[in-house]
Amino acid sequence: MGKYVIKQTKTGVKFDLKAGNGEVIATSEVYTTEKACRQGIASVQKNAPIASVEDQTAEGFAVEKHPKFEIYTDKAGEFRFRLKARNGEIIAVSEGYKAISGCKNGIESVKKNADSEIVMQEA
Repeated sequence: MGKYVIKQTKTGVKFDLKAGNGEVIATSEVYTTEKACRQGIASVQKNAPIASVEDQTAEGFAVEKHPKFEIYTDKAGEFRFRLKARNGEIIAVSEGYKAISGCKNGIESVKKNADSEIVMQEA
């Protein structure tokens, strides 16, 4: 099972969702408070399992309703996803993947690990 790791940054608080193998599969924005960060985690827990997938790399892709995972390519040509909540806010983003299959596997891993425990990173 995965886990959400909450950690302090220079400018606030963020979380990483880690898979059972310890790999980071999604990262949040930087929040101003731990409470807001925990609300972000709650949003991932609620939205990820029911989110559809919108592959923006496919020609003529179908636009999905929120909540959704959006697959896109970054400036380096790598595949990434972002999870958007019902209100359209981005609540988690992925690392870059060389292959779209890896990106899709990452989405499945987020869905599978959405209900993970929350831990604080030691300083």
